[in-house]
Amino acid sequence: MLKMTEINKMDTSAINLKVAELRKELFDLKLQKATTSVEKSHLLTTIKRDIARLKTALNSKTGN
Repeated sequence: MLKMTEINKMDTSAINLKVAELRKELFDLKLQKATTSVEKSHLLTTIKRDIARLKTALNSKTGN
C-alpha cells in the first residue's frame, strides 16, 4: 500500500510508470480470479485504491 507522502515525493513520470505497473498487476489478478481462485483477494481492492491515490496526486500536480 502506497502512502500519500511517498507518492508526493514522486515526479509525474514515476507516477505514470507506477500506475501502468499496477494496472498490469490488477489485470493479472482479475484474470487469475476469473480462471481460478485467488489466494489474496484483498489485493484487488488495495491495488485499485493505490491507483486512485496515484491518479489523485497526478491531477493535483498537473493542476487539473
